[in-house]
Amino acid sequence: MATYDADMSEAALGNVSFRVENCSIERALAIVGEKWTLLVLREAFSGVRRFADMQAATGAPRQVLSARLTRLVEEGLLRKVPYREPGQRRRDEYRLTQMGLDLYPALIALMHWGDRHLSGQEGPPVILTHRGCGAVVEQHFRCAEGHQVAGPREVTPLPGPGARLSAAARAGSAGG
Repeated sequence: MATYDADMSEAALGNVSFRVENCSIERALAIVGEKWTLLVLREAFSGVRRFADMQAATGAPRQVLSARLTRLVEEGLLRKVPYREPGQRRRDEYRLTQMGLDLYPALIALMHWGDRHLSGQEGPPVILTHRGCGAVVEQHFRCAEGHQVAGPREVTPLPGPGARLSAAARAGSAGG
């Protein structure tokens, strides 16, 4: 099994002893791996629910925002909830589903990465604090036994029960 090295090329990563056809990262990115989608989710996590408010907060063109909201509803990350302002037509709010809420740690990890590597000398533009005590929110990885996991060198990828091994991986295991 290959070990992770920050200087590894994509070709070198091909030495991992298995590849799956149904990669969870690839499937997730097919849904959320686009700038406007992530900005829509950022606003949804901040409590923004209405189209006009989301457009103002993200700066997304109307057609792009409409397409992203439709896709997030279709994929089950958002749900539409009808509302009507007095004297106005019925409209929809967009609220996070449990599937959408489950993305919060990933979005915060992306934000923390941007804070660390892209914010410059002025520091992070937003700091998240715990509403209960006011402490800064941090993320930590732990294994099921409670040990802190510092990075990819402390992790071993193994095929999971749902893994569909690629043809190359199947051919390699048949010959070995």
